[in-house]
Order: sequence, then C-alpha cells, then structure tokens
Amino acid sequence: MNLTACPRPEHKRSVALVIYPGFKALEAIGVLTVLSYAGRHLDLSRLNGGYDVTIMAPEPGPVCSDTLMSLEAGAGLPREAPLGTVFIVGAQDIETVLTREAELVGWCRRRGFEAERFAALCTGSFILAAAGLLDGRKAATHWNYAARLQKLFPVVDVDADAIFVQDGPLWTSAGVTAAIDLALAFVEQDFGRDIALRVARDMVMYLKRPGGQSQFSTMLTGQMSGSAGMRDIRTWLSMRSDQPMTLDAMAAQANMSVRSFTRAFAAECGVTPMAYLEGLRCDRAKTLLLDTDLPMKTVAFRSGFSSDEQMRKVFRRRFSLSPRDYRARFKTAGMAPG
Repeated sequence: MNLTACPRPEHKRSVALVIYPGFKALEAIGVLTVLSYAGRHLDLSRLNGGYDVTIMAPEPGPVCSDTLMSLEAGAGLPREAPLGTVFIVGAQDIETVLTREAELVGWCRRRGFEAERFAALCTGSFILAAAGLLDGRKAATHWNYAARLQKLFPVVDVDADAIFVQDGPLWTSAGVTAAIDLALAFVEQDFGRDIALRVARDMVMYLKRPGGQSQFSTMLTGQMSGSAGMRDIRTWLSMRSDQPMTLDAMAAQANMSVRSFTRAFAAECGVTPMAYLEGLRCDRAKTLLLDTDLPMKTVAFRSGFSSDEQMRKVFRRRFSLSPRDYRARFKTAGMAPG
C-alpha cells in the first residue's frame, strides 16, 4: 500500500502494520490515516518523502478486527527482509491473543531489534513483553491494562500514565487514540514538526500530545465526575484559564458563597478550585512548550501565570522540572524534510 500521492521511492520510508484477528480497528486506521495525510502534505509542499506501508499478518488475506471492519493483509511476517518501522496493533482480549498467536510472539522475539523502530500500540505491548523484548525496559499501555501487564511481566517497568514511551528502538503507546500521537511523533521525527502539526490539524485534534503527557488531562479528569453544575464551572474555567481569576469570581459564577463553593468543588474534584486552575494552566503551558518555540515569558502569559518565575516554581513543585527542562526532555527532535 503506497500512502504517497506522488511516488518517490528513493525517499519513502518502509512501514509494516501488523494485525491479527480481533485487532483494534481504530488503532490501525489511526496510524494509516496519519501516514497517508503526511504523504499528502509533503506533496503539497513539494517536499520529498512519504511512507510505503505494507499490512502484514501471521496469515495473509482478510483479517477481522474488533468491529465489523476487516483489513486485507497483503503479506505474511517476513523472515529475513529488512524492517524499517513496525507497528503492532493491540486487541481487547490480549491474553487470548498471546496464547493463539504464538507465531507472532516468536517473530517479534527474533526480529524485534532488527527494525529501525518497533512500536506496539496499546495492549500490543503485551506481545512485546511476551517475546522478552521489554525485559528491564520501560513501557506504556492502556491505563486499564497497566496493572495486568505488570503482574504478568514483573520485569517490565510499566508506566501507567504516559501517552507513549521510547526505550531504544522499542516504542509502546497507551490506548487507542494514543496510536495517533505515536504515529505523529514518527512523522515529526522523519519530516519535521510542521508536517506533523499539519496532519494533526487535518484530523481536528485538540492538541498533539507528547509521549511524556499524562493519559488524562486536567480537563478530561474533571469531565469524568461530579454534578452538572460543577462540570459547567470546570468548563467555564478551562475557557478562561489564561485570564486572572479569583475564588470570588468562581463562586459568583457558581452562584455560591466562597466557602460553600470551595467545599463543594474539593469534595467533587479532590482538589481546591485554585489547584484545579493551576492544573489547567500547566496543561496549556506544556502544549505551548512542546508545540512552539515561544520564549518562557510568552508561554507563561498565554497560560495564565503571572510571570515566568511563577510558572517555573509551579513546574518545579508539580513535575520536578523547570519549564525549560520540560521542553528539552519531551520535545521531539524533528529532522528537516529532505
């Protein structure tokens, strides 16, 4: 499957998308879409590059997913052919897959370190762990499967919160939509940040998350619980997190006294209103640090902090990193398109 609109064989990067019966359809389609859109934007910009994708499976032919959709695997698992980037898709009933797909586990064991990049999406990390590739290494997976991965494979250093993790040539990601974030990281690494951000905009992503980002943003966590009134307040705060804000203003919006509002908010959210607002500002600052080259003072101002010094103190307290160190650690090193 050629995912570039205008073939340029000398510049295409080889990608293998590995599936099997019961694979998660959204993960596979998310990766295919990112790579396809990247090729289109490279063409529109008259830049060389793109991806040559082969869908592989232990048995070639139509492969049923976890939905009504199937994908056609055009090839089996290659024994000796060179491997560029490999994506292995996850599954819901991953423990059954480990028993059923012994051939796939064995192939990973033999060829995992021969690829330029070998990535497991969501519960695909179980397959790499079963192959022994993650022994003593750090790995991510869907938050709901993290404890199970750790129990089954205690020698793996499981990060239950990260969007994706790189350990040498091995990459692992969190659940479902995190596959899109990982694919975007590869596009950025291959062809630069601008192409990756164009793809993210095409896919109407709220933001392009780095690997170090939590699987749960402050806003998402707030939306998952609480009364409708408090959810409305949290949404209202998220739209004004870059503006000066006081407890009096929050309580007035909730039509409550400051004391009653503070108690109700803390009871539902587990944090004070001001701590929640600080989390929103940190989420905004992290996005600006990673997706822009803005100076620290501008990042602080646009995120709602009173100064870059205040932002630095908050980052130190919350993440044990300065904003500058956070940018240096998590900003993907992109390569200029060629």
